[in-house]
Amino acid sequence: MSLKKFLSFYKPYKFIFALVLLCAALSSLAALALPLCIRYITVEVLAMGAEEAMPLIFNTVLLMLGLIVVLTVSGVFYDYKGHKVGAMMERDMRNELFNHCQKLPIRFFDREKTGSLMSRITNDLLNMAEFCHHGPENIFMFLASFVGSFIILFNINARLTLVIFALLPLMIIYTIFFQGRLRRAYRESREKIGDLNADLEDTLSGIRVVKSFTNEEPEYKKFSSANEKFFKGRVNIYKNEAFYFSVMDFFLTPLITTGVVFAGAVFISQSTVTAPDLIVFLLYVGYLTSPLSRIAQWVGQFQDALAGFGRFTEVMNMKTEDLPAENLPAEKSPPRFKGHVEFKNVSFRYGDELENVLENISLDIPAATSIALVGSSGAGKTTLCSLIPRFYELSAGDIFIDGINIKDMDLLFFNSKVL
Repeated sequence: MSLKKFLSFYKPYKFIFALVLLCAALSSLAALALPLCIRYITVEVLAMGAEEAMPLIFNTVLLMLGLIVVLTVSGVFYDYKGHKVGAMMERDMRNELFNHCQKLPIRFFDREKTGSLMSRITNDLLNMAEFCHHGPENIFMFLASFVGSFIILFNINARLTLVIFALLPLMIIYTIFFQGRLRRAYRESREKIGDLNADLEDTLSGIRVVKSFTNEEPEYKKFSSANEKFFKGRVNIYKNEAFYFSVMDFFLTPLITTGVVFAGAVFISQSTVTAPDLIVFLLYVGYLTSPLSRIAQWVGQFQDALAGFGRFTEVMNMKTEDLPAENLPAEKSPPRFKGHVEFKNVSFRYGDELENVLENISLDIPAATSIALVGSSGAGKTTLCSLIPRFYELSAGDIFIDGINIKDMDLLFFNSKVL
């Protein structure tokens, strides 16, 4: 369900995104062709005479310059347009989440802090643009580089090719191992920044009350505690990223290069590999490990975006208020209320597992009459008033306005008149 929902955001931009992937493919193919040009010069051209070699060298260099132009132009296009597609998708997600929040029942906002909701709408989706763009692009480029390099290298020397591809699974296994740890770390960080924003919003929105009761020190301690938890969550991310990216960049990648040099030197001594072929293999090691490094960086973005999108879907999966059917009879939507309000055996609780806040309340309030609701804090005065505009649905009983049950009224029309 979440994957289907995520993929639906690509639909409005499928044409431009297809062009982005096409340019990514062109970039990968151009990068794969450059070492072949170098091999052609070092193996084929230099073995010829000077008169025959110079035109071929000139033509090959022109071809390499053309490949570099293709590589650059396609890179600029897929980088700019890809990021733009990701930003548009992030914008659409944020709009949809905000619109959905407006349709959620009031009881949802009783449970959720405003700062936490703001964090879900803003921070949680902040890296979606990078993920939406780099995710499919990096996978596409990695597969193109991986398959293309394997075919080219296998045709040059099968034994040395198997050395490279025997060592690559080490990087893949290491990536899989760290996926779970990074996902948990990013998820925890998202929750902590939500709590931090909630505490900040509560304090700043009530700063007059805080100052009136000289409550600055307790508020500072509360904020400092939330900030410390967020700090520890970020440190946990940095620790896992350090172990992951450093090992990938400074150990596994040089390890593959060292393995190729060692195997190549052995094969050269056995006259089964030439020095130019070994140079080409070393160039392709860079083309293979570079996408793997980008995949490694993308894993971090993926885990961060996955945590944010998970919190996005949590809210999106919450059931909205069901509005009554339109086109109700005319008498169900009076053009103007007189104001006669009647409660009949009204009961209400905030959740099925909770006790009643109001129980068997009956009131008859004639039109143009003022009454006072008196009671201690938490007695249910605000709740009682909130039942009239249907901010909450009754647990039992009925409320009538001018003799019409509020359950039978069009909610949109009703609230426009009551409020």
